[in-house]
Amino acid sequence: MLKGKTALVTGSTSGIGLGIAKALAQQGANIVLNGFGDAQGPKREIEALGVEVDYHGADMSLPAEIEAMMAFAAQRFGRVDILVNNAGIQHVARVEHFPPERWDAVIAINLSSAFHATRLALPAMLAADAGKGWGRIINVASVHGLVASAEKSAYVAAKHGLVGLTKVTALENATTGVTCNAICPGWVLTPLVQKQVDAKAQALNLSNAEATKLLLGEKEPSLQFTTPEELGALAVFFCSPAADNVRGVAWNMDGGWAAQ
Repeated sequence: MLKGKTALVTGSTSGIGLGIAKALAQQGANIVLNGFGDAQGPKREIEALGVEVDYHGADMSLPAEIEAMMAFAAQRFGRVDILVNNAGIQHVARVEHFPPERWDAVIAINLSSAFHATRLALPAMLAADAGKGWGRIINVASVHGLVASAEKSAYVAAKHGLVGLTKVTALENATTGVTCNAICPGWVLTPLVQKQVDAKAQALNLSNAEATKLLLGEKEPSLQFTTPEELGALAVFFCSPAADNVRGVAWNMDGGWAAQ
């Protein structure tokens, strides 16, 4: 379905971002990866799906590096047809104890980076398809873009902001072939979340299964993790003709979290 298209996925060397990149690659899209840590393993995984893949290590807190990444993608593949703004970090503390530099970092990477990548991707998307426009902007927000949790002020503020940016971007391009939507996951079993499960198991002397159930039971009625593969399938739907008129939604995959 996406053969000949190029998808740039930020924060895609592991976890949710890599799951979405692989799902888009399975539909034929060429992929530009971005993120910290090892890039060679993820590159090989995606190359095995039969598409072209490249990597840019832009620090998503720095606008100049985001500009360099977008220029690299355009030079390598012509343009970015699908932009997935997934890069994100977390810091947990009460507001009065929240280090200002951590607030700035969370807002920069979780929110401002999506603005910068979007503004740079839009001109080529709007010029595509003989000027009718074609593009997909998918912002990976969070259930915390819809509801709040204590001690996550920067993350919740950034994700609420990302949902707002999604709506504005969708409205500004509503008469074109460019859509913008947000995915709002609940708990996803990424390496970061596994560390939280392990810490809870150790602190409370629980088995991994018991700690997992306790973690999920606090927020997620389904008592099961959303998977990167499920999130990837939703991203593929957003890129499909069936989603041509899906615009500005914040689609939660959260096991009932926000329904409570």
